[in-house]
Amino acid sequence: MTLYTDSIFLTDDVEGFRECRETRSTTSMTMILCEAGHIDVVLNGRTIRIGPNDLFVRIPTFGAQLGPYEYSADYRFRQLTVAETVFEELILDHMRIEPRWYEKLEYLRSNPVFHLSSVSIEYCRAYFQLLSLQLRDRQRDNRRQILMSIARAATMEMLNYLDRMLIPSVGQNRSSTNQSDYTFSEFMHLLQQNPYQREVQWFAAQLGITPKYLSEISKARSGKSASDWIADITVSEIKQRLRSSTAPIRDVALEMGFPNASFFCQYTKKHTGFTPNRLRKHKHS
Repeated sequence: MTLYTDSIFLTDDVEGFRECRETRSTTSMTMILCEAGHIDVVLNGRTIRIGPNDLFVRIPTFGAQLGPYEYSADYRFRQLTVAETVFEELILDHMRIEPRWYEKLEYLRSNPVFHLSSVSIEYCRAYFQLLSLQLRDRQRDNRRQILMSIARAATMEMLNYLDRMLIPSVGQNRSSTNQSDYTFSEFMHLLQQNPYQREVQWFAAQLGITPKYLSEISKARSGKSASDWIADITVSEIKQRLRSSTAPIRDVALEMGFPNASFFCQYTKKHTGFTPNRLRKHKHS
């Protein structure tokens, strides 16, 4: 069985896995639940074995490439792959409610496989089944929103699995990581706590470094500049406010710290391609 849209790919077939790896693997998030047998996958030059009841998670981070693979004759699995743009949308939403989201993504860079309990496996199977039903029903109203909601829930479930694996607080142990990792993690926390700040200079000042150095760290750690991260967070907040409120555009602009509605409209059009009014109505953007 292989089902897909332009942004979500679901399969439990080896041919589907091969197709996805060849066409989507460099710009996607992939979760593979191994139900029997095993598969050996090369990730960034390192061979990783995914065995029974293991969940493999590959996130579209800087330089994470899937390489050659071999699987056993009895290998059975379920795979969910979402486009990078969808993954970023899900993560930006999670930032509002998941205080350790960046620590968890960092953990996944070097620990992409973890063993699941029987209860967690049942949850995974349930999400796969729900996605399968929705992907089969092409005539269903609000199909994309429903698919996104299920994918969001599955992603949150995956992040929850990591809670027991992380140390109590990386932020409290500065010596446990190098300086640039620590600084970038602090930048991410500041972004989460200050979604209305839009100047790299402001964040750099809070961290006691220069804007240039902050941008260099951000680019090296994530492949995105500090200004790109700030714009992503701002746009995510704009979309959330416009779609969850009927307040006049000028009120939304003031609530988000823009000097006036005109500047707010220019900013929104520049970063989304839509005016605020159009964005509020355009649910798929």
